[in-house]
Amino acid sequence: MFMQHFINAIGLGSLYGLIAIGYTMVYGILRLINFAHGDIFMLGAYFIFFATISHGLPWAVGAMIAIAGATFCGLLVDRIAYRPLRNAPRISALISAIGVSFFIENFTVVVFSGMPRPVVQPAALMAPITIGSVRLVPLALMVPAIAFILVAALLWMLYGTKPGLAMRAISYDIETTRLMGVSVDKIIALTFAIGSALAAVAGILWALRYPRVEPFMGIMPGFKAFIAAVFGGIGSVPGAMIGGIVLGFVEIMSVAFFPTLSGYRDAFAFLLLVVILLWKPTGLMGGKLEDKI
Repeated sequence: MFMQHFINAIGLGSLYGLIAIGYTMVYGILRLINFAHGDIFMLGAYFIFFATISHGLPWAVGAMIAIAGATFCGLLVDRIAYRPLRNAPRISALISAIGVSFFIENFTVVVFSGMPRPVVQPAALMAPITIGSVRLVPLALMVPAIAFILVAALLWMLYGTKPGLAMRAISYDIETTRLMGVSVDKIIALTFAIGSALAAVAGILWALRYPRVEPFMGIMPGFKAFIAAVFGGIGSVPGAMIGGIVLGFVEIMSVAFFPTLSGYRDAFAFLLLVVILLWKPTGLMGGKLEDKI
């Protein structure tokens, strides 16, 4: 039974981690909390729903379309809501982020309606597998595997390529990096694109794991992913994934061992945020406040 809960916790935590990476990358470069990020996650889930259910496309094709669509939306948010405010006070960008989040949610209600829609899970991913006393479905193993592969690829990009070097340079000193000939706006757009693509992947996997989409489905996972980013050390990509996994374990194990407290599982996440802010405000892997990605 413990192994069953362990795998569920890893799966849920890896989804939180994928979303949290978008928060931590944008904050690491711009010192901006992109509150619209949870809504990009929601759009990824909607895009996969319409590609596969409404238009009958194969899941692989639908996933590529969903990732591309969510990435485009993330770039659009940066271009319209954030780029004009690069040199404005940070509170202006924060207010813009909140406004964009409300706009996306309500625009989705108007266009897609507020009615929850069921997502059909591929039969191949839901066929039970029994390993000893543990009964699993392939989806439960696929979710963390995809998440860890994507995080490994992202870390290679950050520390092994020139765009990654440019991102890390911008995170330390944006003006000096600009003087060195780096196209800062393009690198920032790339950051938004990567974060949005990872959020879309999380949205697709979430729609498979919890087969229902609705316009406000990104709010609570977005908040929890933000908690995961703060817990791991906002500005640290490995910290975001570690924070997501820890949060997944806190949620799953608290309900597994204390079922009477299942109605408070969301409260445990916010309690974790309070504890980490009191104990280590910069998070597990956070350094000094000026340190970023």
